[in-house]
Amino acid sequence: MKNILVIAGTSHRESINLALANHAAAQVEGAKAIALDLNDFEMPIYSEDKEEASGIPQEAKDFLAAIQAADGIVLSLAEHNGSYSAAFKNVLDWTSRVEQKLWSEKPMLLMATSPGGRGGANVLGAAENYLPHLGARVVATFSLASFYDNFSSDTGVKDPVAKGNLTEALQKLEQALS
Repeated sequence: MKNILVIAGTSHRESINLALANHAAAQVEGAKAIALDLNDFEMPIYSEDKEEASGIPQEAKDFLAAIQAADGIVLSLAEHNGSYSAAFKNVLDWTSRVEQKLWSEKPMLLMATSPGGRGGANVLGAAENYLPHLGARVVATFSLASFYDNFSSDTGVKDPVAKGNLTEALQKLEQALS
């Protein structure tokens, strides 16, 4: 059985990105989903001065260990003012100090959703370009616009075109895991 790490790029406990990521990971054949909560990796805002004075927090090392133990990753990013949430960016900043290629070349389904019509397009585009520099092997992307209109906690993605796009993205992840 493959272990899929599920990460929502936000500290919001009722995150729509977490709902989407959990739904997607549950669809991966022969896989067990393991969710990480960014609230468990809260660290001081990264600075070289803090690193020099106190070293790298254990939470950064633990985040990296979780990635390294996984077979694949489903990451769904919240878009805050057109970019990553501060919580997610801070975890990246600290963890990259432990290992620059922190995503460890694990196959990744990279996603975003939002209540609006663009579905987190800005953050998804930024992440697709940047995360490979940190060792992400993005095998597929998926964006779900208008989350509250297009997602149900009972049935998942409701829009037929979006549902087909998610199925295609999940197939790419499954192929990369085999």
